[in-house]
Amino acid sequence: MKPRWIAAPVVALLIIAGCLTSCDKDSGDPVVTPPDPAVNVNSTSLGNVLTDETGRTLYFFSNDYDSTGASTCTGGCLTNWPVFYRATPKLGTGLNASDFGTITRADGAKQTTYKSWPLYYFKDDAAAGDVKGENVGGIWFVAKPTYSIMMASAQLVGHNGKSYTSDYKEGTGKTVYFTDGMGRTLYGFKNDKNMKNNYTKADFSNNAVWPLYEETLKDVPSTIDKTLFGTITVAGHQQLTYKGWPLYYFQQDNGKRGLNKGISFPQPGVWPIVNKDTPVAPAP
Repeated sequence: MKPRWIAAPVVALLIIAGCLTSCDKDSGDPVVTPPDPAVNVNSTSLGNVLTDETGRTLYFFSNDYDSTGASTCTGGCLTNWPVFYRATPKLGTGLNASDFGTITRADGAKQTTYKSWPLYYFKDDAAAGDVKGENVGGIWFVAKPTYSIMMASAQLVGHNGKSYTSDYKEGTGKTVYFTDGMGRTLYGFKNDKNMKNNYTKADFSNNAVWPLYEETLKDVPSTIDKTLFGTITVAGHQQLTYKGWPLYYFQQDNGKRGLNKGISFPQPGVWPIVNKDTPVAPAP
């Protein structure tokens, strides 16, 4: 028979250990360990999209176009589009930690970003794989890791610091237009023709001012007709086109999201933004 002075402490220790793993020290309720935080890529009816660890779809908001990546969804907006946040998300296959970040919102809450786009849920998505938030208001889109084209909804502010409307008159009001997947503004050149770049020199010496958008087309928002894109070869480089218009960046935007200085350079309308309403480029 084992001495009682050994058995009693052992029993007590087992009770304490059990409580530490299954009891709340204040309420006595079980402590539920949350699932491992994660961001994954899952297949949906719209293709591969970013999801949380339960498979619930995440979204981008086209109004979130500030160069700091700030969220513009506030107040009642958050009722329909709750914030997604994971402090140190475990990432699914093919996702890079360098693409993710965290912002502190104006209300003090934290929010996870992907390629500087703040991430959200949509309240009407009830199950894994739902994508009911796609194209709501023409400015909400499922978050995809492979967008070649995204859409910004922002004020046009030229290199001269003046604000412009969508018809390049001085004034205020948001314009919706194409960006690359990182949110960097894309432009057309009014002197170009259908599938013909009339700006870039054969020796590529002026490409630094208006760099080609050198891209092999991948994903675009579902509201954009993917067949309207093409490619041309310019000075040995591949340039993406839309409705025949070659697409460019602008040097003074410095590769940053939230800037569209090129719309006034050298004067408004010479280098316009490109969007769904852009007419087909004229024949050469």
